[in-house]
Amino acid sequence: QVQLQESGGGSVQAGGSLRLSCVASGSIRSINHMDWYRQVPGKQRELVAGSTGLGITKYGESVKGRFSISRDYDKNAVYLQMDNLKPEDTAVYYCKVTVLSRDSFLYTDYWGQGTQVTVSS
Repeated sequence: QVQLQESGGGSVQAGGSLRLSCVASGSIRSINHMDWYRQVPGKQRELVAGSTGLGITKYGESVKGRFSISRDYDKNAVYLQMDNLKPEDTAVYYCKVTVLSRDSFLYTDYWGQGTQVTVSS
């Protein structure tokens, strides 16, 4: 079993910053992708930023230059530094981690519980 613990959401004014954290724990043999998604009511969940097992990163167009994803391989953690936040960044943010657990031969996606980010103008 694998658990994801997210933290770091909150409310900020436009132009402010937040840092999200997501730590994976449990029966982990290895981790491949670690990604951040976000979702607003009535819309599909969208990729914000992603990091492959080799550390190759990608970003959604709307956050390029403002958000930065990083990983701590020893802690099985992924972070999302969000700067120059805008009201349209308001959403629930989810981490997704692709894990090879100790009792499986297949990589499986696990999702965090979500953390609310609210940006006021």
